[in-house]
Amino acid sequence: MLNYLIRRIGYGLLILLGVNLLTFVLFFQVNTPDDMARLNIGGKRVTQDQIEKWKAERGYDKPLYLNRERSGVEVVTETIFWERSVSLFALDFGRADSESAGDIGSEVRKRMVVSLQLALPLFLLQLLVSTVFALLLVFFRHSRIDFWGVVLCVVMLSISSLFYIVIGQYLFSRLLHWVPVSGYAGGLSALKFLLLPIFLSLLSRLGGEARLYRAMLLEEVGKDYVRTARAKGLGEHIVLGRHVLRNALIPILTSAGGYLPYVFLGSLVFESFFGLPGLGAYVIDAISGQDFAIVRTMVFLGSLLYIASYILIDVAYTWVDPRVRLS
Repeated sequence: MLNYLIRRIGYGLLILLGVNLLTFVLFFQVNTPDDMARLNIGGKRVTQDQIEKWKAERGYDKPLYLNRERSGVEVVTETIFWERSVSLFALDFGRADSESAGDIGSEVRKRMVVSLQLALPLFLLQLLVSTVFALLLVFFRHSRIDFWGVVLCVVMLSISSLFYIVIGQYLFSRLLHWVPVSGYAGGLSALKFLLLPIFLSLLSRLGGEARLYRAMLLEEVGKDYVRTARAKGLGEHIVLGRHVLRNALIPILTSAGGYLPYVFLGSLVFESFFGLPGLGAYVIDAISGQDFAIVRTMVFLGSLLYIASYILIDVAYTWVDPRVRLS
């Protein structure tokens, strides 16, 4: 397993390097440092002196890729690519482009706590509730409960998450006054601000996840080992819970693992609508403010988390099914 992990980490670093380089190239193909200075300074009349000052303050006055010294040797240590892109591998995110944003690293650490408070309970609840609901449908398969359960899943899957947000805010905040419409507070007070977005996000994803898990479980139900278990006299609930679910955990883990990066990066839609100062809202604000330093950092972190999550899923396979060998 150790050789496998080393190889996967090596491949992941190559992928991360490629994503990082491609992101950097695309950003500076769209906007030059002068364009970025004009966007951030604002106003119709921006002088060249103001542009040069802004670039010098943020390190954009250096060459993009290579710096030619007097001896004629080209080096990369004093370039925008080295300071703004390669430094990301050391988790040195630098300073944001906008005047008020400040240090990116401190903002990421502060906002990640809020995103975790929202996304971690959501991830665990979504996995538990979707699996239990799918098991219930499989237990009552070919019955009215299964039929109307699938219909409900399709209906829930067809409704936009924005609809859930609007209806949920109106019903639970405006009419019933159970929770605030939006906002955030630290400590235990955060619970009342997080309950509604967690519930609505769970509701918006339940249909698709439960329908997918149901299909995975039904694929296992018709196999020989299930018929053997029934022939031994085991009850249907034991067959489903002890045998079918265990063998269906690998595809379920693969599906659920795709959401792991969102546990850290937050939800763009729900954090924005509920006024939660997490990483999702941070990205939205950066895009609106044309802050490319923050966007590049979040793209890098997203790629890093995706690579790490799928490596962890591979390791989890060996825990779920001892027959799996990583080599």
